[in-house]
Amino acid sequence: MTAPDFTLPDQTGQPRSLQDYAGQWLIIYFYPKDDTPGCTQEACDFRDSLGELRAAGLQVVGVSRDNQKSHAKFAEKYQLPFPLLTDESTAMMQAYGAWGPKTFMGRKFDGITRMTVLVNPQGEIVKTYPKVNPHGHVAQILSDFKALSS
Repeated sequence: MTAPDFTLPDQTGQPRSLQDYAGQWLIIYFYPKDDTPGCTQEACDFRDSLGELRAAGLQVVGVSRDNQKSHAKFAEKYQLPFPLLTDESTAMMQAYGAWGPKTFMGRKFDGITRMTVLVNPQGEIVKTYPKVNPHGHVAQILSDFKALSS
């Protein structure tokens, strides 16, 4: 499946698009909210593994509905050295299937599903991780990537 195109601002206000990563492997991870326990765990795992990810040829982009100011605070607090994109309209999340019905404490609502996609250098989604558990997620991506790229 071809990855849907996007252009969204990152935590510094710089517009980022899928085309910026043409010819590269890209991890796009969707997460519910800046500076919450699971989202912080996931972001810090990507941060801590970034050297290994980049050495393997993988770029990382996080996406949530939080605004630029929230992303900037989150990135600064945890020294996150990769783009966090703001999708306040949810258009990108919807295009990638990361937005939809959820239930929390018996209440139903639409929201972000914690999921990740792996996009190959040709711009195709080659692996989707639905309903991600932040613990061990990066190791799973690296393992799958090695199998896909060998």
